[in-house]
Amino acid sequence: MDIIDENDNYLNQNILIPNDEIETIGDEKIENIDDLIDKIEETKNSLIEKKEEKEVPEVEIAKEVEKNKYELLEKFGENFSTKVYVTNPAIGRDKEIKQLIVTLLTPEKSAILVGKPGIGKTAIVEGLGYRIKNDDVPNALKGYTIFKLNTASLTGVDPTTNELKIQKIVDNLKTLDKVMIFIDEIHTLIGNGDNTLDFANIFKPIIDRGTVKIIGATTSDEYDRYILRDKAFVRRFQKIEVSEPTREMVIEIMMGTYPKFEQKMNLKLKYSDFIKEKIMAFITDATSEFNRVYETSVRYPDIALTILQQAFSYAAFDNRSEVNIKDIRKAIQTTKLIYPDVIKKELIKFNTTFKDVYLMETKQILKDEI
Repeated sequence: MDIIDENDNYLNQNILIPNDEIETIGDEKIENIDDLIDKIEETKNSLIEKKEEKEVPEVEIAKEVEKNKYELLEKFGENFSTKVYVTNPAIGRDKEIKQLIVTLLTPEKSAILVGKPGIGKTAIVEGLGYRIKNDDVPNALKGYTIFKLNTASLTGVDPTTNELKIQKIVDNLKTLDKVMIFIDEIHTLIGNGDNTLDFANIFKPIIDRGTVKIIGATTSDEYDRYILRDKAFVRRFQKIEVSEPTREMVIEIMMGTYPKFEQKMNLKLKYSDFIKEKIMAFITDATSEFNRVYETSVRYPDIALTILQQAFSYAAFDNRSEVNIKDIRKAIQTTKLIYPDVIKKELIKFNTTFKDVYLMETKQILKDEI
């Protein structure tokens, strides 16, 4: 077969390969030079793609390593920096959060929140996590991860290694940067002087290192009783007083928190914002009356939020999609957080305050039935 044309040109692209020399690549037969060149190019591209595919797992491995470094902390606690927040969890606590941030920016200092039970110390730390997640913090705190550790799970020994659980966490923290550890009821980590292990001493080297911050929370009584006697521990912690919120703050907190209940329980609180605010104010005042009569801590906003959440539970029990005024009344009537004689007085006031709402709902029920 003549492969040279009249111009002595050797570039005939359609040269046929003799049958006895037909090449095969895989299951495909290559019958001319064009096919062969195309197949070589295709094979080359395929090899490049496979090489690139092999490189992808390396990126994934890096991500997995990043994730796994927090595996132990996630086993014993909760990540506040990746938590899904429906609303700002620390409404009305800008002052305390600012104090917390300033303390955490101070080298070799950690923070301890001190205040009455149920006034929102944990919510303040969640508020910091919310701000970190939204990049609403100074540059020095951007990229930090906050973990809440359960103190009950820190006690005891790991049965597989016979190593103290708390020591494993501290060893893990030594390898990490930009981590904050939140420990509620931190006074439980202070030894009681009866030859018990003083967990606080284990954390001291971590605090001194500076790249890991500890945020503690305790009540005023526990702080005076346990924390103050450990002078070395006190030197490393800046005390932040968390005051009980005012009536207006509690109402604001409740208005900002009920959407969280709605999402969690897949229910809706009925009525306009005006009526909703009246409901929040009534619940707040009912718990305040409890305080005036018995001269005890109101535990704002904990009691008020508990009563509101109970109302949602009654609606869920009846398989309704909306929380109505009757659910609110029933939650107040059945709560164990207010004394019975106070409840009786508050229910009479409730009937008067929400009389129009009752009438409106009664008319609506009659209309629906017709």
